[in-house]
Amino acid sequence: MKKLLITVCGRAGSKGFKNKNLKTFCGKPLVYYTLSAALLFLQRMPDVDADICLNTDSELLAGIVREKYPEVVYLPRGAALGGDSVPKMAVFQDSLARMEAAQNVTYDYLMDLDITSPLRTANDIACAYRIKDRRQDLDLVFSGTEARRNPYFNMVAAKDDHVVKVIDSPFTARQQAPAIYDINASIYVFRRDFLAHNETGILWDGKIGLSLMKDTGILDIDSEEDFEMMEVIADYLYKHNADFADVRNNIRE
Repeated sequence: MKKLLITVCGRAGSKGFKNKNLKTFCGKPLVYYTLSAALLFLQRMPDVDADICLNTDSELLAGIVREKYPEVVYLPRGAALGGDSVPKMAVFQDSLARMEAAQNVTYDYLMDLDITSPLRTANDIACAYRIKDRRQDLDLVFSGTEARRNPYFNMVAAKDDHVVKVIDSPFTARQQAPAIYDINASIYVFRRDFLAHNETGILWDGKIGLSLMKDTGILDIDSEEDFEMMEVIADYLYKHNADFADVRNNIRE
């Protein structure tokens, strides 16, 4: 049986969208969507033994989680990991080290689920996990979506007083260009040793695999406008897509 650590990480406050991790989304605390999806995933994976932790410097967020999900281990985040410039990998490493010490275990993988990406299903999580579990050569699997724009064909960069293609190429149709994907930061699955021993805080030091999500998975909440748009999309998905409805309906009352 594989040992998995699931992390949910959120700082207090936010420059782009104040207190975004504390927001109520479609009538429920935003963080509950992440926890609901994680627990649905675990219900369907009997061969996975998992712990879930919350790494945050927000007592308010910790209280919201504790109210309905008391089994989630609260890891108070120290000031050294609270700044805007701190790489998120450092928070993952902090969570891994503290949870291994507290639980007296060595995990096989660490999976991080971003709070501000509520349009994530249990199947999305399972897909990312299975790719990593089957591919022992991969250090990391993260989620993404097919990109709507392609730097080989229909993206430009400013140069002096004009614009040029981001990548110079002879392609005349998007279909001719290599497939391009948007990283959406919704799901990360790390090989334990790669994460534990990384010294640069850079994901690209490892060999990476991609797990594709529905196109709406590119959306995350970083502004008031993002939040309003995602509530509209989410309301539609909860009514018309069973996988998304399962996450919503699984939230504890």
